[in-house]
Parts: sequence; C-alpha cells; structure tokens
Amino acid sequence: MKKIQSEKLQNLKHFCEQEAVKKILKWVFQILVVLFFGAVTAILFFQTVTMQEGSMEPTISTGERFFMNRMSYKIGDPQREDLIVFKTNASDEAALHIRRVIGLPGETVQIKDGQILIDGEVYVEGKSFPSMNHGGNAQDPISLGTGEYFVLGDNRNNSEDSRHGDIGIVKKAYIEGKIWFQISPLKEIGFMKK
Repeated sequence: MKKIQSEKLQNLKHFCEQEAVKKILKWVFQILVVLFFGAVTAILFFQTVTMQEGSMEPTISTGERFFMNRMSYKIGDPQREDLIVFKTNASDEAALHIRRVIGLPGETVQIKDGQILIDGEVYVEGKSFPSMNHGGNAQDPISLGTGEYFVLGDNRNNSEDSRHGDIGIVKKAYIEGKIWFQISPLKEIGFMKK
C-alpha cells in the first residue's frame, strides 16, 4: 500500500514538474513573439532620421529628428508633397536626405521663371515657398520614367535637390521611407503635416 502511494506521489510530482516546464516554455514563447513583433514594428515605423542640412528650412531645421515609416512605400508609392527620406545610390554608407516630392513617374517637370511646371502647367503648391532664382538641370524639361521622382527642398534657393547633379532624379529603389512623426525638439513633437 505504501509502495502504491509512493508511486502515486512520484507520478503526481513528475506531472507537476512537467506542467511547470510547459508553463515556463509557454511564457518564454509568448515573450519571444512579443519581442519579435516589437522589433519588426520598431524597424518599420520608428527608425529615427536627423535632418543634416538646411535644404528643408524653414519647414525642417538642421538637427531636428523624426520617425520614418519604412513600410509606406513597400505597399504604395510616394505622393506629391510627401516628405521622403532617400539615398542617392545603393551604397549602405550613402547619406540620407529629406526632400519634398514634386514630380511623379510619367510626368515632365520644368522650372521656368521661378515657377514649377508639371506637364506644361504651372503647379500651385499647398504651401508658400520663395520663387526659385534658378532652375538648374530643370531649366529644360525633365521627363520622369517609371519609378523616378523629382524632389525639391523647401529652402528653394539654397537646396541641393533634383535640379542638381549631386542629387538628380530620385529612384524609388533608393527611397528609404516617409517622414511621419517629429520627435525633437520637444516643442515641435507631433505628426508631420505636408
């Protein structure tokens, strides 16, 4: 009788140990899943970008920091007036730039008499920017191919953008994402408006 009770106790102890191990493994699995999805979300929506140049003043000042949405252009295309983050080439060491999308694939862009012409029509922007003193490469019409974008800095007379050979036309493959939330300075924290 004592032997049977001892075996029952041992079986019960073994069962309890197995249940405890199962609970621990379940908790570990749940924690790993949460960490994985948290990391993916952080990579896709919360990569920080710092404005390194004065090309977007007064909209964005040098040193201001933002969250970039890396997913937005994986499932869609940049829209006119989006604030995009891009590289000028495929190198991992290439600097990140922030500019405003003006011309879309299939359009012809020209800067003439300080105005932007898209497909020969004057483009009226949603914000007031200074008239451009020079059209650079866009003095003559520039036709955009598939996956090509024409970008301008908001600091129109002191910006390296698609008017200049150093930046030129931006290919979708080099677009890293879209600026969506400002994180510094503290007084400017909030969602970005076009």
